[in-house]
Amino acid sequence: MDPNAEHLMGSIYDELRRLAAHYMSKERSDHTLQPTALVNEAWMRFSASAANAQNKSHFMALAANVMKDVLIDHARKHKAAKRGGDKNFVTFEDSVDLPDTGPNELIELCDSIEKLRELDSRQARLVELRVFGGLSFEEAAEVLEVSLATVKRDWLLARAWLCRELT
Repeated sequence: MDPNAEHLMGSIYDELRRLAAHYMSKERSDHTLQPTALVNEAWMRFSASAANAQNKSHFMALAANVMKDVLIDHARKHKAAKRGGDKNFVTFEDSVDLPDTGPNELIELCDSIEKLRELDSRQARLVELRVFGGLSFEEAAEVLEVSLATVKRDWLLARAWLCRELT
């Protein structure tokens, strides 16, 4: 492993663990994934690209995206095991917290983000950074390399589109 990536991982492991614990607090109570396992699985998936992180915000954005993928993979497996279920509605509020989600709601949210990506990839990326990465508007603007005003405008548009899509 690249020594720079190893140092970066060691210096923010606790922050990644807190982020993972936050994600897991929104999951169902019988979830089999633990925060430490989520961080470790995410690290295994993105350790090679972590060395390319330009700064801490960029690193956290990479980590958040991979943690989201791990949770989605886990949710899809859980849903496949149960084979179906009724359509569940997801609320999407101004907060950066994930809604209380079961596997179906998380999958619906991620599927909606993918639809949004077809319309506006920057807005979709912003939603991932804010919702899954916990990044502030300022941090997201830095990662996306756009102005704070652009990020706030994109957030309002993306949030409105997702609210309509998810109801």
